[in-house]
Amino acid sequence: MRNFKGTRYLPFTIFFLGLLGLIEWLVRQKVIPHFIIPAPSGVFHALRDNSVSLLGQHLPMTLFETFLGFSLALLIGVGLALLMYLFPFFETLFYPFILISQTIPIIALSPIFILWFGYTIWSKVGMGFLLAFFPIVIGLYDGLKETDSEAVELFLTMGASRWTILKELQWPSAMPNFFSGLKLSVIYAMVGATIGEWLGASQGLGYYTRRMSGNLQAEGVFAAIVLLSISGMIFFGMITLIETYYFRWRKERKK
Repeated sequence: MRNFKGTRYLPFTIFFLGLLGLIEWLVRQKVIPHFIIPAPSGVFHALRDNSVSLLGQHLPMTLFETFLGFSLALLIGVGLALLMYLFPFFETLFYPFILISQTIPIIALSPIFILWFGYTIWSKVGMGFLLAFFPIVIGLYDGLKETDSEAVELFLTMGASRWTILKELQWPSAMPNFFSGLKLSVIYAMVGATIGEWLGASQGLGYYTRRMSGNLQAEGVFAAIVLLSISGMIFFGMITLIETYYFRWRKERKK
């Protein structure tokens, strides 16, 4: 985690704080209407005044939907990636479907999910799953395919079984691509859940932003966006932390 220590992100911090100060001044001077871009202080007040509703009701629902969508994408995505890699027939069978699923705008599929699952939590989980699924499958599958062929031949020459090669060589070599896919996937799962809430829900940050937008309360909209952004960064950081410990464990194991 050394990349997150010290002064590495000091330029960003200074720039970000300066940008917030500039926006605050422009809004207070009425150069920018507050209903277009609210003052940061107004967003803070919206977070404070609506903390019970946001933190106690809407944020937990969005996080729960994101967790379910991401978990399903992880379980099915890993299984399908291994299946396609180990058995080329399934690669020719499923790979086109995986690509097609990503060419259709999620907003166009949302009415279908609502038709199937209604306005229940599963329509949001389904959209989160659909967005999160692709980076996991492709990340792991491409990582497995990029395994050094000479290393595989060496393992075969030493009499290693297919399972041993997968476990000791191919799986570890695929982990950089896999973790990169996971980092994208967890963010996409939140995006999908939020879109689902926007289109039809009674709870969640997506629903909250739609309600605030309908009332022309930009401060409330940006307050929800801030929570979504913070939550996404926390999820991203958790995956990064797991990645760091995994590679540290692999390194120590080889000693």
